[in-house]
Amino acid sequence: MQIRSSREANREPEFQPQVMVENKTSYDGPESQLSIYDTFQQAKRVELKSDQPLFCAMLTGKKVMHTQDSSYDSDFVPHESFVLAPSQSVEIDFPVASLAAPTRCLAIEITTERINQIADNLNAQVEKYSEFGPWQYQQQLLHTHHNAQTQALLQRMTELYIGDDPDRSYMINLAVSELTVRLLRQQSRDFMMSFCQQQPDHSGLTMAIDYINQHLHECIEIEQLCRISCMCRTKFFNQFKLQFGCTPLAFQQQQRLKKATELIKTGMQITLVSFELGFISSSHFSRIFKRFYGLSPKSYQHRHKTMLN
Repeated sequence: MQIRSSREANREPEFQPQVMVENKTSYDGPESQLSIYDTFQQAKRVELKSDQPLFCAMLTGKKVMHTQDSSYDSDFVPHESFVLAPSQSVEIDFPVASLAAPTRCLAIEITTERINQIADNLNAQVEKYSEFGPWQYQQQLLHTHHNAQTQALLQRMTELYIGDDPDRSYMINLAVSELTVRLLRQQSRDFMMSFCQQQPDHSGLTMAIDYINQHLHECIEIEQLCRISCMCRTKFFNQFKLQFGCTPLAFQQQQRLKKATELIKTGMQITLVSFELGFISSSHFSRIFKRFYGLSPKSYQHRHKTMLN
């Protein structure tokens, strides 16, 4: 995602921002605010806190995020999302920021009331909850990869907040709703995955999910998952889509791609990653990876190496 302010586009060599760390430009919307943060020099332990849920997306550069109790320390790089819960505080390092190549982050603040309203609307449309209960916002830190759809949504939201479309408020409302649904879905998935790791035999659905995760490199038949879950095909599909919003095979593909990013970060060759995870060929793997994440495995690998230096 490329977002350039008019000031940056016309920047002369002698340009000197007044605020070097976390220079903030904000745009208000209904029950939300979008801010673009630019940092022009290296810094450590800069505090970030919001009284509302804060959805952050890295655009350029790198941050290192720390919770004050040291329970979480992680790099934060482009094509990733970081969601900060209300009143939760993090401290940020900016190891690569410079005047020529600022670290840039997009942040969207959404009121808790708005998120709860969207969750209630979702619950009202569901005839039967999943085994893990209704949709609800978990006030906890979330750090995840973007897929190409989320990336496109963030680009569209930026254009809406900055622009002067006559339907601006209405369109922002729709986009905020979509982003919130994606947040709720990701939180639900993360909770489910954590639960499955701890209690894989809790139910038929958790046993099927555990089997998928243990056999990412294999071609899995739906009938096999139905037998494991002790459900008929129709019930299994309905239960799975209710929980994850996708089919079992689409879920397996997403888990394979997530595992691929982990292997690429270890330095494994892309060709070996593709065969390790059961893809037909490295070119097939590259096409699917780029379609999902918006960049090729080689670009992802290069970016990770660059961020480490």
